[in-house]
Order: sequence, then C-alpha cells, then structure tokens
Amino acid sequence: MPTRKQRRRREKLKRHEYEYVIETEEGEEIAVESPREARGRDKGRDEQRKPARGQPTRGGRVVPEPSFGRVLRRSAVFAPLMALVIYFLSRNEPNFSYGQLLFTVLLLLAFFMPFSYMVDVLVYRMAQRRQQRERTSRRS
Repeated sequence: MPTRKQRRRREKLKRHEYEYVIETEEGEEIAVESPREARGRDKGRDEQRKPARGQPTRGGRVVPEPSFGRVLRRSAVFAPLMALVIYFLSRNEPNFSYGQLLFTVLLLLAFFMPFSYMVDVLVYRMAQRRQQRERTSRRS
C-alpha cells in the first residue's frame, strides 16, 4: 500500500495541467508560477527587443540574397569533385590528357556557375514571396 507521500506524487503526475507547486512542512501544496514566466519577468527589456534583421521571427531558414561570391565558393567546392569524376571515368581512354580534363571541367563550370546563380535567385524570390504572404495574412 502506497504511503500518503507516494499517493500525492502520483496524483501530481496525473494532473492534466502540470502545475508548479511547493510543498510546505505541513504537506500543503502552494502553486507557484512556472520558471519560464519568472525568467521572462526578470529579463524585462530583453523580451521586448525585436529579433535582429535577417533572423526569422517564427523559425525557419533565412535565405540569403544571391551573390556571385557564394557561387564562386560553391564552384570552388564542386570543381575538384567534377575533375575527379571526369578523371576516373576517362582515364582508360587512349588519348586522355590533362588538358582535356581541364577543358572539360572549365566547360562544365561555365554551365554550372550561371545555373547555380539562377537557382539562388529563384529560391530567394520564392522565400521573399512566402514572407510577403505571411505578413499580409498576419495583418488580416
């Protein structure tokens, strides 16, 4: 048979709305506010501060503006990978040369870089439209 203390603990766990309580020496339970509410009250101005520009207000990923610098960094990552794939796929050919490898990689980069920039522009515009729709739906 459970003791009174064990029954009280079990009852506390079975409550639908979990309350924060303090037990006194006499066994009375006194409801207190949650630590989150107390923490928010202590911060004061920090809670009222708006999020920094570029940070999402409701979660989600911030989509940066498209830039050629980002495309160049991405190309610097993919160029060696392209070179390795082309090297391993064409090394058994009789007329294989490193000049051909370099030419092929540069040709692929000539298609990859503008395509990558256009994809960045497309993703950025879609994110801007989505944010605009959310702003107008919140105002309504």
